[in-house]
Amino acid sequence: MVNVGQCFVITPARPTPTAPMCLSELDQEKTVAPALTVYFYRPSSDSISFAAASQVHRDSLSQVLVHFYPLAGRLHFIAATSSAKIEDFRDFALPNELRSLVPVVSYDASDLHELPLLMVQLTELSCGGISLGIGVSNIMVDGTCASHFMDEWARMARGDPIGNQPFLDRSVLLTADPTLPPRFKHERFVPNPLLIGQSDDHEEHNKETKIVMLHLSKEQVQKLKDIANKTRPAYIPRPFSQFEAVAGHMWRCATMARGHHPMQPTKLFIPVSIRGRMPLPKWYFGNAIMKQAACSHSGELVKQPLPYACGKMREAVEIVTEDYVKSALDDTKRQPDLTPFRTSHTIGSTTGCFDGNPNMEIISWLGIPFEGLDFGWGKCVYVGPATINVDG
Repeated sequence: MVNVGQCFVITPARPTPTAPMCLSELDQEKTVAPALTVYFYRPSSDSISFAAASQVHRDSLSQVLVHFYPLAGRLHFIAATSSAKIEDFRDFALPNELRSLVPVVSYDASDLHELPLLMVQLTELSCGGISLGIGVSNIMVDGTCASHFMDEWARMARGDPIGNQPFLDRSVLLTADPTLPPRFKHERFVPNPLLIGQSDDHEEHNKETKIVMLHLSKEQVQKLKDIANKTRPAYIPRPFSQFEAVAGHMWRCATMARGHHPMQPTKLFIPVSIRGRMPLPKWYFGNAIMKQAACSHSGELVKQPLPYACGKMREAVEIVTEDYVKSALDDTKRQPDLTPFRTSHTIGSTTGCFDGNPNMEIISWLGIPFEGLDFGWGKCVYVGPATINVDG
């Protein structure tokens, strides 16, 4: 049980620009709902009180927002208490309990311009530990940028100056006028495959979605990676990664479990970072992730060994060059309405392209340095999503 105590609105410590800022095409297509993350901290050996910790968080947040002022456009900060202990979260696999540790905002009942871009909830647990729940707009940042913001916030909470200034000019990813026709085939706005015999995805879309946490050991992940690379085709010289091996395995297993017809088309949507593929500043603050689709037929996916699924993913990733990204941005700008694509994958959504059966969407936090965040009273003992709201 979480009891919300005080609620604060935090503003930047110094005046910041107030003019509207443009969103890039990659920002425009992201989901409106926020990414929800929760950090856990054990009781401090320095015996810092919750009130003092809350004050440090508020003061340092005000300071860091001077540098990351786009997030201050709409901001909520909540302090709360809970009768729970860190141990009560049972390997952090219970979404309802974790969800209570992050601020709640109805994204269905609000106009877009009224929604907060950043929400923070600091919760005192009965064991003396603290949870820090963060809700940050997916339209504003991707995981890399969120990690950058959190790292700089923690630095300032410890009394250090900012380490790396964010690059805030999103116009570097804007397309030219007039918009050019796409030069490549792009799958992001193409209707997803339907189950054979169905004329729409309403039946699948309306099925109850359950959230399950599956733990893979380091040894299991390595085994999958070894299997994927043992018979890797000669035309794929670079070894498959952990993500490719695990995601390919999940795609095959889901296809088997769904009992598809062998000729059933299926897509696997995966994120591809354009950092390093485009001349973006190192600390660019905005979305730099593209959604790519690996495509296959279920029969081939099940019949072929794991390297086949991994190879389909590699194909989808390797076509993402600078020219391909520019073409994709043009493709996005030419879409008459992106609203359906901002909500298509969210549980309960009734619009857009359904990413569930016979398709999947898999994301990875493996390359994002979220762990070890220290606000001055020790590193967090756990960080992860506060809820899983993706169907498929």
